[in-house]
Amino acid sequence: MRSHPAEYELVSPGSLAGVLKLLQREPGEWLPIAGGTEVMVQLSAGRLAAHRLVNIWDVTELRQITETTASLIVGGGCTFTQLREHAGVQRHFPLLAQAGSWTGGIANQNRATIAGNIVNASPAADSPPALLAYDAELELISANGTRTIAYIDFHLGYKRTALLPGELLLAIRLPKRFPGWFSYAQKTGARNAQAISKVCIAGVGKLREGRVEALQIGIGAVAPTPLRLRRIEEALLSAPLTENTIAEGRRILAREIAPIDDIRSSREYRGCVAANLLEDFLCRLAAFKEAA
Repeated sequence: MRSHPAEYELVSPGSLAGVLKLLQREPGEWLPIAGGTEVMVQLSAGRLAAHRLVNIWDVTELRQITETTASLIVGGGCTFTQLREHAGVQRHFPLLAQAGSWTGGIANQNRATIAGNIVNASPAADSPPALLAYDAELELISANGTRTIAYIDFHLGYKRTALLPGELLLAIRLPKRFPGWFSYAQKTGARNAQAISKVCIAGVGKLREGRVEALQIGIGAVAPTPLRLRRIEEALLSAPLTENTIAEGRRILAREIAPIDDIRSSREYRGCVAANLLEDFLCRLAAFKEAA
């Protein structure tokens, strides 16, 4: 049953300080809303539990992308259109730009924000695999100050995060240390756009003298949270990418993920596709070295 708008309260403090003050004064009472793409889905379905909403769409500090010599800092309120079109994102973090092009249609990309995609904590979200592969850090802010957390530590369980009452996701910090690395991203879904992932994977890596020097892989929609495939990375480090080592990567993956059956796909399908995408990435990484 559709919710009635009269049942909800929306306020617009108009500044970051005003938003943080409100969240501190009544912790847990207010749901921050920026683009509103996920909130409107819940509202239409009658499932929006929060009845007090605070608008953060117009908070300038959340809408900036800043580039330094060492990193690129993406404000939590930046839209996927901004990510898709920003020259620095395209140059240094192409997998994130690619994820931006997968997130709904153009209208959704114009409204949906990177912080919303992260904080909503869907294991099938498009941006988390790229953020995991790139070693992203999150800057969280409250009226008491800021703190930084590695993105890999942010998701605590299905729809559970390390965000504390009164906190906002201020920015995502991405280290500029991937020049010359091979990058790979694939998403499987019912169609190319406006479809939730069945499996989504992003990886970066490089080889030296035929052996894996570095490897970082993120994957979504195959566990209660987005995953960094640490066991595979560790097992293949310093190894040549041969038929045997790639097969070993597939075997480790089967033990590392926990796909489910749901309306979009089956556990067996997700497991098979995830293994095939992992193999495709590793084979392409090996070929990339040969062409270098």
